[in-house]
Amino acid sequence: MPIVGDYFNNFYHQHLPFELTNAQKKVVKEIRNDLKKPIQMNRLLQGDVGSGKTMVALLSMLLVLDNGFQSCMMAPTEILATQHYNGIVDLLKNTGIKVALLTGSTKKAERKKIHEELLNKELSILIGTHALLEPIVQFQNLGLAIIDEQHRFGVEQRAKLWAKNKIPPHILVMTATPIPRTLAMSFYSDLDISVIDEMPVGRKPIITAHRREKDKATVYQFIQEEIKKGRQIYFVYPLIEESETLDYKNLMEGFEQISNDFKNYNITILHGKMKPSEKENNMQYFASGDAQIMVATTVIEVGVNVPNASVMIIENAEKFGLSQLHQLRGRVGRGAEQSYCILMTSDKMSKDARVRINTMCQTNDGFKISEVDMQLRGPGDILGTQQSGVMDFKKLDLVNDGNIIKTTKAIVENILSFDPLLSYQQHQIIKKYYLEQYRQKHQWSKIS
Repeated sequence: MPIVGDYFNNFYHQHLPFELTNAQKKVVKEIRNDLKKPIQMNRLLQGDVGSGKTMVALLSMLLVLDNGFQSCMMAPTEILATQHYNGIVDLLKNTGIKVALLTGSTKKAERKKIHEELLNKELSILIGTHALLEPIVQFQNLGLAIIDEQHRFGVEQRAKLWAKNKIPPHILVMTATPIPRTLAMSFYSDLDISVIDEMPVGRKPIITAHRREKDKATVYQFIQEEIKKGRQIYFVYPLIEESETLDYKNLMEGFEQISNDFKNYNITILHGKMKPSEKENNMQYFASGDAQIMVATTVIEVGVNVPNASVMIIENAEKFGLSQLHQLRGRVGRGAEQSYCILMTSDKMSKDARVRINTMCQTNDGFKISEVDMQLRGPGDILGTQQSGVMDFKKLDLVNDGNIIKTTKAIVENILSFDPLLSYQQHQIIKKYYLEQYRQKHQWSKIS
């Protein structure tokens, strides 16, 4: 796919709403170079919340379209898929490029139309949730598959996407959850890694503060002042699966309390037990500016983008992990105004909870936060229980041994370049160890 044609150039020169950051330009160039190669791209794009990953994804899809291929983007939730769809449709207005959204809520007639337009190539870009994986969803020629928040999808789910084309499509996986550099090098060694490490011009760093129950009156006074300036507010409550009923009770009690304390304002609510249509309506009520306050669970952790929301209040912040706190904080600070994140905790906190709260107050850098997170939780826990085998190293320290990992990766790549099947005599020990350790896993080795 070497051509940079009219779709890309027209959008870049006529419709791009802002100047790309140098980091975005660098990543687009890396992706373009991958698309020129005769092998499938497998690239991981890391970028902090609000760093502009979606724009890079769109530019990549336009490059693919210039070469006569279709693209799809899969997101883990309907809220996030809908947000990507609305954002991309808005960016592509007046370009004539056809985009569709496919989720569990898509009506039967609309689904049928999407299936037909994919096959006759009238549809260039399809955005959706797990619904994209259904066997009935067939492309005419899928050239690029993008997966957002890829850690939320299992390997088998992702494999279904790869099978949508006779020739496997190029793959771009994106995450806003910063992964420590050493962990990314070791765990995602089969992927090329791109990082967007700067924020768009004009974004002000979010001010983060720690407050306790006794400070509530002062916090509420501050909220009143922000609303008077025309800003909007999030209140987020923890959601712990083991005590879902109790969490729901806490959320509803919080909603009643806030409704009582802010009687003069419109307040909406968002949680996982709501129907998709209810979620969408309440989200729209807040996004339109008609509601000043949204009370929610971590369902808003990804995918909610309201530039006018300037304050994030996280209740019982000591119950959240660092990654979640960072993701939630990223829901504000998306406009030009100064934004704030207030971490409300009880007086009694564990030692680790204090480290988490202090880290959040000291830095907005997701990669620094991820390093602290790995020191607190360990690499296996960061990647989730299914990947806990990454902790099996006898001597290696994933936090501090970055240079060793980098050197080892280069040696392995060199060996595989001339002996991909490990058939040489000197490589038999490595092969034997690999087969013993990964007998059940190596069939997934080609899947990002």
